[in-house]
Amino acid sequence: MKQIALYGKGGIGKSTTSANLSAALSEQGLDVLQIGCDPKRDSTRMLMQGRLIPTVMDLVRERGDDRSLTIDDVVYRGYHGVRCVEAGGPEPGVGCAGRGIIATFQILERLGALRADVVVYDVLGDVVCGGFAMPMREGYAEEVYLVTSGELMSLYAANNICKAISRLSSRARSRCRLGGVICNAKNLPREEELVGEFAKRIGSSMVQFIPRDQVVQQAELNKKTVVEFAPSSGQAAVYRELARRIMENRRLDVPVPLDIEELEALAYGYSE
Repeated sequence: MKQIALYGKGGIGKSTTSANLSAALSEQGLDVLQIGCDPKRDSTRMLMQGRLIPTVMDLVRERGDDRSLTIDDVVYRGYHGVRCVEAGGPEPGVGCAGRGIIATFQILERLGALRADVVVYDVLGDVVCGGFAMPMREGYAEEVYLVTSGELMSLYAANNICKAISRLSSRARSRCRLGGVICNAKNLPREEELVGEFAKRIGSSMVQFIPRDQVVQQAELNKKTVVEFAPSSGQAAVYRELARRIMENRRLDVPVPLDIEELEALAYGYSE
């Protein structure tokens, strides 16, 4: 079983990347489970043709007892058989969203639902608190892929996640390593060069450059992944290539995060 987690700044395109990755993996004949670890609960929406599935935490609140939940209550079949789970979180303004992830994983383990050829964790990476770091900390996510653009704040978030990977890699229960960097482009000047250099500086590599393409928005307006909506498009081919590279990837590193001054100098050097 291959367990991967996509981390990155909110709004960088993790869910779009995750959903298209899962769709592409499923087309290879693999059994794929995607778990959305973001309170917005939209990680699996395009795999579910626009449907927002019930979250594990919403079901727990409704029933008052998680022991009554079954696999069919929390796992839904999406495009090409991809199994979809949304962790959810607390009601707005109440509680910690990270705790929702912890509770969700405990429930999925009890139900025996964490089984697949590939498990894709889509995780919010603006802050790497205990809950959001759980896929790394407790040995679920063995390969972490950083989704970033060439924007400074996106690189800043990616660099912070590197700090978490580096710290957690020494823990006995943690097997997480950095699998690489995915550039989800914003059409910035020299963006591919910048993200490639960032990946090199932290001791890793850029696994895939995903160009910005209008077909992504068109697919989402039609409530589908690009892989389903425009299967013969160049963008779908990029996602399939990402899936191939991740499945073939054997390079796993303990990253060396940059100092903030070094990160800023790097970004500035590519802005000219």
